[in-house]
Amino acid sequence: MPLKVEKLSKRFGSLKVLDEISFQVEDGEFLCLIGASGCGKSTLLRILAGLESYEGEVSGESRRFLVFQEFDQLLPWKTVYGNIEFGLKLRGQRGYNRKVNAIISLVGLTGFESYHPHQLSEGMKQRVALARALVLEPSVLLMDEPFGSLDAQMRRKLQDELVQIWHKLSMTIVFVTHDIREAVILADQIIVLNGRGKIKGVVDVNLPRPRNQASAQFGEYWQRTMDLIEGR
Repeated sequence: MPLKVEKLSKRFGSLKVLDEISFQVEDGEFLCLIGASGCGKSTLLRILAGLESYEGEVSGESRRFLVFQEFDQLLPWKTVYGNIEFGLKLRGQRGYNRKVNAIISLVGLTGFESYHPHQLSEGMKQRVALARALVLEPSVLLMDEPFGSLDAQMRRKLQDELVQIWHKLSMTIVFVTHDIREAVILADQIIVLNGRGKIKGVVDVNLPRPRNQASAQFGEYWQRTMDLIEGR
């Protein structure tokens, strides 16, 4: 079932941060939200995750899980395995060892099961956060600038890995970023928000994957998104 947002608004006191946002994300689609800092991207993601009140309507798949940029989302006293199994234990599930190990393999953490977060690189911590979400089998994965603090090489590597995982699991992803290049690399659809919390425009990215950043077509989508952001 598609994720549908209709006339969604959000206020913090007298400040309106989202103003009658409407869009739809089809099953298995990769959507990127982009815009300047303070335009409401992260607030919108928190609403979709059920963490904020709002006006309007959100309908569709209810199994949504949010992955943050901050690495302190991991439990420092638990191992990689312990962090990933945590949600399953809270649900009272049993017999999940094979499932957890399969997800660990999927995100490239085999051999690090007994490590604690302080022993991991930032990229590996983000893999743990992703695995912790994936093991709960969300129908919609919400990602709030998950690669924003990584260096360029690690960021590109995790972008490629995320696309591969998305293909394998056929899930819907809503991904917040401030990086136009990242949005064009990842998205089927890019929604641009303006500084007043409104949708400024939508770019449908019809490029084969993996995407060649040096191609003229890639540059055209980059420019089209930039023009929307800058109001051209």
